[in-house]
Amino acid sequence: MLGGDEGAAVQKAMELLVRYADALGAERFVQTDNVAGVPGSSPQWVKDHFKADGGDYRAVFSRYDLDSDVVVDVPPMKAGFSCHLQGGMDPEHWTEMGMSPQAHANFVADEREVGAHGVQLMKTCTPYLAGNMPRFGEHCAWMESSAVVFCNSVVGARTNTEGRESTSAAMLAKRVPDWGFHQTDFRWGQHLVEVQVPVGDIFEWGMLGYFVGGAVQDAIPVIDGAVTGASVIRHKHFGAAAASSGGVELYHMVGVTPEAPSREAAFGPRKVGERFVYDAAARARTYETLNALGASRDVDFVMLGCPHASLDQIAEIAALLEGRKVSASSALWVFTSRAVKLAAEAAGHARALRDAGALLMTDTCSSISQAVPKGTRVAALDSAKQVHYLPAIMNIEGWYGTTAECVDAACTGRWNGRLP
Repeated sequence: MLGGDEGAAVQKAMELLVRYADALGAERFVQTDNVAGVPGSSPQWVKDHFKADGGDYRAVFSRYDLDSDVVVDVPPMKAGFSCHLQGGMDPEHWTEMGMSPQAHANFVADEREVGAHGVQLMKTCTPYLAGNMPRFGEHCAWMESSAVVFCNSVVGARTNTEGRESTSAAMLAKRVPDWGFHQTDFRWGQHLVEVQVPVGDIFEWGMLGYFVGGAVQDAIPVIDGAVTGASVIRHKHFGAAAASSGGVELYHMVGVTPEAPSREAAFGPRKVGERFVYDAAARARTYETLNALGASRDVDFVMLGCPHASLDQIAEIAALLEGRKVSASSALWVFTSRAVKLAAEAAGHARALRDAGALLMTDTCSSISQAVPKGTRVAALDSAKQVHYLPAIMNIEGWYGTTAECVDAACTGRWNGRLP
């Protein structure tokens, strides 16, 4: 491939991957058939930057994604499961997000190109909820922090946190450097987190994740203690929070995640590093930190679905809205994947949200798209990840609470959340 036997694009992909491997000190590659990225997609200003090269998908993929010195023809992707993660706007509600017709036309054009090159248009940060569930031990090349930590920790597949360049190259070459989380010796636990207070629902799992990330930063934590009710959705919120307050890409949860049947198995040959305790005081401090940017209790925006909501989460929101309406002084946006939205439509949940005045949206979130309803000053969120990012990105206040508290805020225009 490096010699050009499989075409110019694959050659440029391999040249990039060799430079990447050299920078990491990797001596070899692993093969992957599961790649999740954003191949070739770009806002118009990126295309304008490459106007001299044609200013189109081909130019962006060659010059930006592959860092090529020449523009090459882009063939269909070779990796068996190449999928597109979240994008920049909802394909149906783009006007409500404040997007221009020109931006939407660019979005449609990019999507047509992506699909034509053999990439699955999943458009979600939770590909594992929309049909891309890796197998244990499988080598993957994924972007998106919350997807990466889920892939490594909950599934036991293997990926580093890749970027658009390495994932686009991997879609063509089916290779990534054999480094980091691809290697067993790298995956042993480093620090211990002892949980001394009950952690059983999504709200609590999100707070624990935020505490863990802040404590261990980018190390590998081993969590042991009073954590119950493990589910895909709770892991989703835990991992996203830990990857936001810190840089956690892999965690072990004793007796829960596949590489941690015991504390000893999770640490393997490594000695236990630091020991952190999540007790009542730590829980209270975490809640205060998550709500530090909340001042006014007049809520004009509620965003749910970070990471993208599952079908049962959408059903829960619909049930919480039964007999209620979103306040005229507020807005409720719920984000999910296209696949889950179709299921929600079939089940009647999407109609229930619409009837209550909420929007069920796909492909993105407010942080990725940098879009909130016009005039938003105060947001309420049930995601520790989103409350970590959105207020800073959009210069607004933010409250963190349960899904029920957030729905109530959307319907009353007031924040009444508290630490239970």
